[in-house]
Amino acid sequence: MIPWLPPAPDEPSAPGPLAGLSFAVKDVIDVAGLPTGAGHPRWLDTHPAPEHDAEVVARLRAAGASFAGKTHTDELAYSLAGTNHHYGSPRNPAAPGRLTGGSSSGSASAVASGLADIGLGTDTSGSCRVPAAFTGIYGLRPTHSRVPRAGCVPLAPSFDVPGALTRTPDVLRRAASVLLDPRPEQPAPTWLLLPDDLWHPVPPELKAALRGTLNALQRLLKTDRTPLFRGPGAWPEAVAAYSTVQGAEVWAAHGAWITREKPEFGPGVAARLARAAKITPAEADGARTALASTTALLRSRLRDTVLAVPTAPMTPPPLDAPGDRSRLLPYVCLASIAGAPALSLPAGTLDGLPVALSLIGMPDSDERLLALAEALRDAA
Repeated sequence: MIPWLPPAPDEPSAPGPLAGLSFAVKDVIDVAGLPTGAGHPRWLDTHPAPEHDAEVVARLRAAGASFAGKTHTDELAYSLAGTNHHYGSPRNPAAPGRLTGGSSSGSASAVASGLADIGLGTDTSGSCRVPAAFTGIYGLRPTHSRVPRAGCVPLAPSFDVPGALTRTPDVLRRAASVLLDPRPEQPAPTWLLLPDDLWHPVPPELKAALRGTLNALQRLLKTDRTPLFRGPGAWPEAVAAYSTVQGAEVWAAHGAWITREKPEFGPGVAARLARAAKITPAEADGARTALASTTALLRSRLRDTVLAVPTAPMTPPPLDAPGDRSRLLPYVCLASIAGAPALSLPAGTLDGLPVALSLIGMPDSDERLLALAEALRDAA
């Protein structure tokens, strides 16, 4: 299916650093005069079209990029699959018949298909990075709070951040320079963290497919394989705490609307929302306390270091496969917990299907990750 809503007649590009480039906008981000549907027809029916652009849209326009259209998203952006119970699944040009990943599914499809140069998305638990991985493009989750969220439908505000998808790292760097709020420059990383505990569960065939990119990284940075977590249960406990905090914030953002409007959801989103509705304040507070120690651990390990993990521990699943959020979340939630930037970059193929590596840096090291991605491309 077509992954976008075309705009009115093409706008001429104004002079600026993004002149000549086009951008597509995930349907949780406001574009003046066009409806924001948040991936659900009932949301579309119950919310007026915005009068103003979201700040991220306004920044891209001001930099000279032209608006190409609105794109599909999973329902309320609460999914990593790239499916939508009401609107279907955008096509994956890199893996026909396979999922795009979500929830920035349409933006990834539009960019991978050549319909836009830049895909605006949002990333809470990997919603830019997973579709970037599954469609063979680049996807950036910026440092939390470094890109303004004004004009974006919230999911879980403690983790939400607008992000971008592109086909090349240089265009991603140019887009990021417009979207990111200025921060003091961070020192260049000297270490590459490949922790044994995170890499041990990765299937051997996927490790082999990622080997070329990992070798290139190891030529640029010194390698550290020390486990990230203390004890075998710490990683799953952190993922569970993250899921609880996220669920509590999702229900805080949308519970009143869901209770009032009684919208129909697809099975995966419906199940997550049902669980979210039952999270008690005490459970949410306990999970936040547990998550704070994980945030501190991650940030301490990211000093002068880039953490590299598979963006997804599998290739894009078939369109008719059930969602596999439980396999994706342990890897993609790490940057979300740390409030850190993460860059998914294409890193080869496995059985003809795209695979990707994610680079996670200390907060505000976004530019360093982008520079590293360009160095890897130049070294290829």
